[in-house]
Amino acid sequence: EARPVHHMGMLGAGLMGAGIAYISSAQAGATVRLKDRDDDGVLRGLRYVRDIVDERIKRKRVTRHEGDRLMSAVTGATTYRGMENADLVIEAVFEDLDLKHRVLAEVEKACRKDTIFASNTSAIPITEIAKGAKNPARVIGMHYFSPVHKMPLLEIIVTDKTAPWVTATCVAFGKKQGKTVIVVNDGVGFYTTRILAPFMNEAMHTLAQGVSIEGIDNALMDYGYPVGPVKLTDEVGIDVGAKVVQTMVTAFGDRMTPPPGMEKLIADNRFGRKNGRGFYLYGQDQKGVDESVYNVLGVRPSARVDSVEIAERCTLQMVNEAALCLQEGILRTPRDGDIGAIFGLGFPPFRGGPFRYVDSMGAQTIVDKLKRYEDRHGTRFAPAKILLDHAKTGHRFYAP
Repeated sequence: EARPVHHMGMLGAGLMGAGIAYISSAQAGATVRLKDRDDDGVLRGLRYVRDIVDERIKRKRVTRHEGDRLMSAVTGATTYRGMENADLVIEAVFEDLDLKHRVLAEVEKACRKDTIFASNTSAIPITEIAKGAKNPARVIGMHYFSPVHKMPLLEIIVTDKTAPWVTATCVAFGKKQGKTVIVVNDGVGFYTTRILAPFMNEAMHTLAQGVSIEGIDNALMDYGYPVGPVKLTDEVGIDVGAKVVQTMVTAFGDRMTPPPGMEKLIADNRFGRKNGRGFYLYGQDQKGVDESVYNVLGVRPSARVDSVEIAERCTLQMVNEAALCLQEGILRTPRDGDIGAIFGLGFPPFRGGPFRYVDSMGAQTIVDKLKRYEDRHGTRFAPAKILLDHAKTGHRFYAP
């Protein structure tokens, strides 16, 4: 039975935390206490909420009076004061397990015994975060996508200890926030991060092979993705991506291993859009690829690879990993997998998501393509058992 969320605590007032605070107040009608380490962090977060509100006023989505009411529902603090009665606390602090353990312990001390603790981590297993909890039944994952007020998906992650009422409460609250919600079981990278990693990795393999950055991004956009994978790496942050990939390699081994050279980007102080240095140029009057990145990586962008092949290689990596997630029970249904890929990661909607894509192409065709790429590029293309089974039996993920 879902419980109402009237008051919410938000830990971490960066872009993600402030975005979650905004939708919790504006859409879900909760009062929100936004906490950060220092006054500057809190003020930055409140200013970001204000920017979203002002944009909505400008577009005549809300009146000035409604905007002021929304702002009065979001308050800031550098301590846990004002969170004692929170129904739900969401953390969006840095991706560091020790820090998350510390924050969880502080919340358990400062808040009610039945306060739900949700982590917005994008890759750390919730089971690991819940290890230090007094009551792991109240720990859950709520993985939002950036920018929060625009991206429609919320991925909720449950462990084998998460209480059903906690899951029900978070699903109901997510829907009130205006989100399309999927519930997945816990594991490294959950569902969305886990299938995005090999997709972006494959783009880096084609780059290492000598395909130009524009060639890669244009190939994927022509295939139906809203943004190319190299551009997306800049948006996410090269350093963030590297940290996630490290986690994935530890968990899944060779098939997640990136091509050599990516660490050179970080050594060259390239973190993407956030510090104005990445694969692309940033700043006034500058656009397009930063050609100097090829020298850093030691590649010459002269390879001629068919654009359909580039798009297919990246897409098949995502599709194969999605199939593994269903096979291993991370996903509950193929439909959840398709919704997650389309609404969270920009999988081309007209292609229907990874599972509809397999059904429309035929599992045998997908397996044949994967095997062909496996012969050429190695075991990272080895087809998932569930795809081999479907190819053999003619089974489909959806009833015809």
